[in-house]
Amino acid sequence: MTIIEIQHATVYRGERQVFSDLSLSLAAGVHSVILGPNGAGKSTLLKLFSMEIHPVPRDHTRLRLFGEEQWNVWDLRRHLGVVSHDLQRHYLDNAYGINVILSGYYASVDTYEHQAFDDEQWVRAAKIMEDLGIGPLQERRFGDMSTGEQRRFLLGRALVHDPPVLVLDEPTSGLDLKSCFQYLDLVRAQIHKGKTVVLVTHHLHEIPPEIDRVIFLKGGKVVADGRKSALLSNDHISTLFDRPIVLAQANGWYQALPGLS
Repeated sequence: MTIIEIQHATVYRGERQVFSDLSLSLAAGVHSVILGPNGAGKSTLLKLFSMEIHPVPRDHTRLRLFGEEQWNVWDLRRHLGVVSHDLQRHYLDNAYGINVILSGYYASVDTYEHQAFDDEQWVRAAKIMEDLGIGPLQERRFGDMSTGEQRRFLLGRALVHDPPVLVLDEPTSGLDLKSCFQYLDLVRAQIHKGKTVVLVTHHLHEIPPEIDRVIFLKGGKVVADGRKSALLSNDHISTLFDRPIVLAQANGWYQALPGLS
């Protein structure tokens, strides 16, 4: 099954053209990373994934998610869980942790009086918090949490519908080493449970060993697409980020180090 299929898409953010003739396809079961520098178009691509924005309508342009061109936000959340920096920035600070999880059922940024939750949904929310190690924080307000705690609750929010695909936007940005490694362990646990993970980032250390497909995005274009073993090399990464970079590798993980100018 194809997760997302983009064909010949021209995409604007306001008056700025981000993509021109973009084509990209991601398949279920293939863990992928979309890697690129700031300004490459990664944030806009995320909004295409969640259908917050659409390409310019043209005869040869297509945007399909799971084979369909039309979705409403509630149905899409059952297939695709997105954890983005935009969501984290705009989530309401006074929302309690438990409500962050439950809000995933309505794709809202807190829970409200008109929203109803059945026993099964409460039980699932409790199980998700237990699995993510955040149960004791369920009565803490979102704005009083650390960055890592907020990230875990937003991951839990994305998991309430048990979507088969998770899209993660720079998942460890702003985290210290301990929180970074803990969060990546949670991501890997979701992979081992059978979920397809798509990572969108410029941080090489975030790429779990299970990810094999690497897509380079630069200047609004896909400039390379292939296996991790082929693309994560000194020369390719140096070209992508326009400076000399040396890669270190251990236990299936990569880290970028400054190269000699």
